[in-house]
This record gives sequence, C-alpha cells and structure tokens, in this order.
Amino acid sequence: MTATKQRQLIDFLQGDLAIPADAIAMALRHTEQAPSTLPMVLWQYGLVTLDQLNRIFDWLEAA
Repeated sequence: MTATKQRQLIDFLQGDLAIPADAIAMALRHTEQAPSTLPMVLWQYGLVTLDQLNRIFDWLEAA
C-alpha cells in the first residue's frame, strides 16, 4: 500500500466511519511490517464492526 493510499484510507476511516485517531494509531503500530493488514487489525481489536470492515474492503476495492 502506498503512503498516499494509506493516508486516503485513514481519512476514510476517520471521516466516514468515525474511527478515533488513537485507535488508528494503535492499529498502525501493529501493522508496521504489513500495512495492508490495517483493516483486519482494526477488526481483531474490536475497533470496527464487521459491517464497517466490509465497507473498508469495498472502499479499498473501489480506490
């Protein structure tokens, strides 16, 4: 995932899904080796619902 796409994803998470910045920051710390796993880490830690996870994947597919 490019830095630009990751920034766009973070903007989507905060703007459209209202995921708090500190939750995203925590998930990013757990994905340093594989940034593309960010959506799954957010879900595994209970920071997004399954519905939100599906919306994230839809956004990633369309982006």
